[in-house]
Amino acid sequence: MKSLLLSLLFLLPIQWESNFETAKKTAKEKHQLILLNFSGSDWCAPCILLRKDYIESQVFTDFANDHLVLVNADFPRKKKNQGTPEQIKRNEALAEQYNKQGNFPFTLILNADGKVLKTWVGKPEVSPEQWTAEIKAVCDANQ
Repeated sequence: MKSLLLSLLFLLPIQWESNFETAKKTAKEKHQLILLNFSGSDWCAPCILLRKDYIESQVFTDFANDHLVLVNADFPRKKKNQGTPEQIKRNEALAEQYNKQGNFPFTLILNADGKVLKTWVGKPEVSPEQWTAEIKAVCDANQ
C-alpha cells in the first residue's frame, strides 16, 4: 500500500498558482523563486511545445515541485478556454509589468519580490535537461 501511495505522488502534475501576489507570498515563505510563463495555450504552437516538451518533462517537474512557485499567465483566444474576468485582469496586469513586448512564450525567473533574474523568449534551444539545469543554477545563485 505504501508503495502505491508513493507511486501516486510521483504521478501528480505540477501545481500552478493563478494569483501572482499569492505566488510571491508562497515564494517568500518557502524561500523559493517564481517561474512565470506567458502562454497562448490554444493558439501558440511554441507555447504548446514548451509546455509538452519542457514544463511537463520529468526532469523539470521533479525539480519544480521542490524549488519553484509556478505561475502561468495564459492568453487563450478561444472563448471557452478563457479564465474568469478576475484571472484575465490579473494576467493583463502581469503582461503590463513583465511582458510589454507581447512575447509568446515568454518565461521568467523572479525572486519573491518580483525582481526579474532571468528570461527566455520563445521555446528554449537546449534540451529539457539543460534548460532545467539553467533554472537550477539561477535558483542556486539566489538562495
